[in-house]
Amino acid sequence: MMNTIQVHSLKERWNEYRSQNPKNRIREAASHLGVSEAELLATGCGEHVIRLEGDFRELLKEVPRMGYVMALTRNNSVVHERKGAYQNVSFNGQVGLVLGEDIDLRLFMSHWHFGFAVRENERQSLQFFAANGEAVHKIYLTSESNADAYQAIVNKYRSADQSGILGVEPYPAKEAETPDAEIDVPGFQQAWLNLQDTHAFFGMLCKYQVSRLQALRLAPADYAYQVSPASIRYVLEEVARQQVPIMVFVASRGCIQIHTGEINRLVTAGPWYNILDPEFNLHLREDQVATVWVVKKPTTEGIVTALELFDAEGNNLALIFGKRKPGIPEQEAWRQVVAERGEKLI
Repeated sequence: MMNTIQVHSLKERWNEYRSQNPKNRIREAASHLGVSEAELLATGCGEHVIRLEGDFRELLKEVPRMGYVMALTRNNSVVHERKGAYQNVSFNGQVGLVLGEDIDLRLFMSHWHFGFAVRENERQSLQFFAANGEAVHKIYLTSESNADAYQAIVNKYRSADQSGILGVEPYPAKEAETPDAEIDVPGFQQAWLNLQDTHAFFGMLCKYQVSRLQALRLAPADYAYQVSPASIRYVLEEVARQQVPIMVFVASRGCIQIHTGEINRLVTAGPWYNILDPEFNLHLREDQVATVWVVKKPTTEGIVTALELFDAEGNNLALIFGKRKPGIPEQEAWRQVVAERGEKLI
């Protein structure tokens, strides 16, 4: 845990970094300075940052009163931004759902450890972080938001401790994969073929003790195959051209954020490939995508097809599906785009 002197020193280092790199985001600054984003943000407590405390599940139940906002969830390589209202917020223990037409979230609250209200010039937000100081989810006010409701939430959950001292704890290192030779591959492949719901996929991975990327390597024939990273652009350009609605999933440690609908404006900016639509923005670091897979899962409504993106460490960066609802088969147009644009690697 940092002491007051260390916090002051960090604050000075951040100010110097910002003066030299005014366009860089706080996540980049934290990485450069060798600290977590939450530790860096906490240096602003007492100024433009207010530390929050309490049951963040109860806080989230009050967010719908803020109206039209922007939800942001990201990992190291992908940023997912979706505008809309939080609706139908519910929890079963530490797992939560936000099921609105626009904002669609899966919440894993055991990872929501720190919370802050932040003012950046005229921009206000609620920001939440895991125990290691890594961002899990952020909620930004827009010009159409209810600022009074936001302020009421900040006042209610304001912590008595507004020091910049933050005790972050690193997560254990990721466990090594079980060697392929120790896995019941025939049993695993049969379980894959017997799937009836995509939501059962994660449970299957746990049962057979395989990582997600390992599962794709060991999948039944033609149910998972690697494609060129360039396939991402090809697929997104084609679904934009044809106006095929898709679903884009991006996860942090404590939140999965989902966009459902058509996409339109695709823009390249340096290493970032972007979807820049009025209600939905996606920012993808193409240079950090190591592998892309086409993955097919059986369901009671037929095969469901996805593009899955991974980095060099095997971390899942994003999932892209064709838009579908439970009980309705996958769109044939989506399958065709993936079949035509997802060139199989040998």
